[in-house]
Amino acid sequence: MAIPSQGTILEIAGAGGGAKNVSAIAVGYPTILTSAAHGLKRGDVVTLSDFTGAHAVDLNGKVVVIQYVTTGTVAVGINTAGRTINGDGKITAATWTGVGEIVDMDRAGGTRSEIDVSHLESTSKEFLAGLRDSGSYTFSMNWLFGDAGQAAVLAAEGSDDPATFRVTYPSDDTLTFDGYVTSVSGPSLGVDDKLSGSVTIRISGDLTWA
Repeated sequence: MAIPSQGTILEIAGAGGGAKNVSAIAVGYPTILTSAAHGLKRGDVVTLSDFTGAHAVDLNGKVVVIQYVTTGTVAVGINTAGRTINGDGKITAATWTGVGEIVDMDRAGGTRSEIDVSHLESTSKEFLAGLRDSGSYTFSMNWLFGDAGQAAVLAAEGSDDPATFRVTYPSDDTLTFDGYVTSVSGPSLGVDDKLSGSVTIRISGDLTWA
């Protein structure tokens, strides 16, 4: 059955909230972290820290998206199979602010460059697959001067660092990505109309579905 678009939300990440203690770890892929009453959900962006053990560097300082959750565990997409890491670290989740009154959203791109490796002995064109370009994300909105999420997007336009965004669909599936706010248009207005605007985000790096 088709998934309705109504109810989809876009959020922008802010500074991390309180740290959650990890009491145990199951190494492997994914890595399973035990944390009682963590309150996290699939699609949350978290920073891992304070782990010990011979291979703690595999986790410490990593910023990852939670793939799966249970009441007392979270799974992250880091391969720790065969590694020695003690389950004594911390998980700090980013805080999310919803961007208000979005009218439409769209991701364009998702292409991959082609590297021509043809030579004089080739009988047809030969190519290597180049780096993936994750494209851009655009949305239109009813312009709200008092909306915290819209204000955060406007602030991100002037930043040299990428912001982290999360789209949550009515199915509870999520799309998370980093990107630069490259343009903000608006507020546009006219007779018998509303204030409106549009935003373009240039995606940097990979997309994470959860």
